[in-house]
Amino acid sequence: MRAITAKDRNAGIGGLVLVDAPYPHAAENDVVVRVHAAGFTPGELDWPGTWVDRSGRDRTPTIPGHELSGVVAGLGYGTTGLTVGQRVFGLTDWSRDGSLAEFTAVEARNLAPLPADLDHTVAAALPISGLTAWQGLFDHGGLRSGQTVLVHGAAGGVGSIAVQLARAAGARVIGTGRAGDRDLAGDLGVHTFLDLDAGELGQAGEVDLVFDVIGGEVLQRSTELVRAGGTVVTIAAPPTVHPKDGRAIFFVVEPDRARLADLAERVRSGRLRPVVGAVRPLSETAAAFAGRRVPGKTIIEVAAGE
Repeated sequence: MRAITAKDRNAGIGGLVLVDAPYPHAAENDVVVRVHAAGFTPGELDWPGTWVDRSGRDRTPTIPGHELSGVVAGLGYGTTGLTVGQRVFGLTDWSRDGSLAEFTAVEARNLAPLPADLDHTVAAALPISGLTAWQGLFDHGGLRSGQTVLVHGAAGGVGSIAVQLARAAGARVIGTGRAGDRDLAGDLGVHTFLDLDAGELGQAGEVDLVFDVIGGEVLQRSTELVRAGGTVVTIAAPPTVHPKDGRAIFFVVEPDRARLADLAERVRSGRLRPVVGAVRPLSETAAAFAGRRVPGKTIIEVAAGE
């Protein structure tokens, strides 16, 4: 099969190569998925799990990518709940070969059935962004109707979904980004947009929840905006500062089949719109990793059609 591999951690994006790779083995409770569309996170080549397995052993050459949509091509021993030929989407494991390949092996519990009327390209933009947004806002942030949430990166892959989910929950949404993100953020439903490059963050006022995807100085300044009893939730790095009389939480997204199915149904009914900023073929994966920032999510098309 064709796959994108990385053999040298120090080479970074320059080490991504399209090669012929072995067909994946389906372990117990695994499925092998024929990948139609895949998503990636630009910084994942810096993640420890990209280079070592769960026991800490080197596993190069490694296949990156952790989001996929495709069709079940094979079942491992003991796998139940999914069938060969079924359309699925979801997350690949953090410490195993990923989705930037024609076939990949995934734990069955990490996947959800994909409705027939949802495009693979759209579905591949949902797993990390959708689950991260939901878990950050509600599981960790406890967002409720009537509260105010500040969403950083409101036009990005995670932020764009967080804005829509927060609006649907009855929250007041303040979104941040660059000047060019203003129109898209408005279309997605932010009540107020703040240009970080123009120094507008201080105009947010007090908020109940900060949902951060940036970290650093932006995260530190955001903690000052949280009212007593409020929460900062970040996926960037463990926070070094905490809001006064509030909480600061760092988390890593977890698989959730039921929530994936819910997100897919929201897309089908028009209540959620994943933002796909660009679609590129598997052969252009390295260029996609290194490419300029685009709104939403960049998706890699691995196989055209069904």
